[in-house]
Amino acid sequence: MPTPVRIGLIGCGKNMATHVNRLLPNPEVQIVGLADPNPESIASLRERFPALQTVPDFADYREMLRTVQPEAVEISTPHALHYEQIMTALEHGCHVLVEKPMVLRAVEAREVIRLSEAVGRIVLVSYQRHYWPVFRYIRQAIAQGTIGQIRFIQALQNQNWYRRQRATRRWRTIPELSGGGQLIDSGSHLLDILLYVTDLAVETVYCLQERFDLPVDVNSALTLRFTNGALGSVAVVGDAPGIGAQVWEDITFYGSEGAIYYRMMGGVLDRAPLLEVRQHEGDRVVPVGDLPPASDPDTNFIEAIRGRAPVESPAICGLRVAEVTEAAYRSAALGQPVQVAEIAGEAARPA
Repeated sequence: MPTPVRIGLIGCGKNMATHVNRLLPNPEVQIVGLADPNPESIASLRERFPALQTVPDFADYREMLRTVQPEAVEISTPHALHYEQIMTALEHGCHVLVEKPMVLRAVEAREVIRLSEAVGRIVLVSYQRHYWPVFRYIRQAIAQGTIGQIRFIQALQNQNWYRRQRATRRWRTIPELSGGGQLIDSGSHLLDILLYVTDLAVETVYCLQERFDLPVDVNSALTLRFTNGALGSVAVVGDAPGIGAQVWEDITFYGSEGAIYYRMMGGVLDRAPLLEVRQHEGDRVVPVGDLPPASDPDTNFIEAIRGRAPVESPAICGLRVAEVTEAAYRSAALGQPVQVAEIAGEAARPA
């Protein structure tokens, strides 16, 4: 058995529990430090996972990096903190797994990629849909030409986000910490998976948003034009009934030769996602067959550090989402379409 990968955790809130739940059973992992400015968060995580009782804790993640010198870190903190934490961890020679969104701006994303390549360390964005069998299948089917060239994408995501955030008024409703509302939060997952499974790039974004009584966006309506000429209609609805924080997603990929339909209601245990593939010729329904195996970001992180697997949700995905998200927020502010190339050009210019 090789020496375990020594991992420090940055941010010990509720979301980190999902990662710890996957890390602790892995014999190739040793959690060596917990960092969070809120001691209650650390106490709560230890209460849920007694194995963490003897792990050193720190109020400042930089002190953890200096003291325990982890080989890798996992970051689950407010969005606006990600950039500095990623860059500091890379400067300390750490591999990095970071929650979505990777960063807030495209210029930050390019700096993350530049530094990670310079120091030879992995940056993995925790976009878990990359590891779901259904999206692995969709990506393969599109790449194999099952529905031809993508011509239109329709995507809807809704969640009981607004009422939950209005009731708690935590960091997600503070623009300086969140960087935005539902679009940059759960909507980040939706934008990412559309780009990932199609391997398309967005050319133009037109976005309208509604905040209601919050200082951040709740509902967003995006019209997209992709560089291959395809169009997209993306709706991110934060004011919807739901089961806790679970989401409903409804996505259709229309191609020149057919379409792929995906429907999912999160939190409904007895309802599997609907996946159907149809082709124009003969109105044929394509048998889906067995789906690819499942995995998760934490397992892939360790496998990639060991050199046994490629990073399946790399930093370039964080950059693509940052470009589209930044263009969407600018479009909503200006009331006009925005070219993604404008955002990419700003990111590429020297500071």
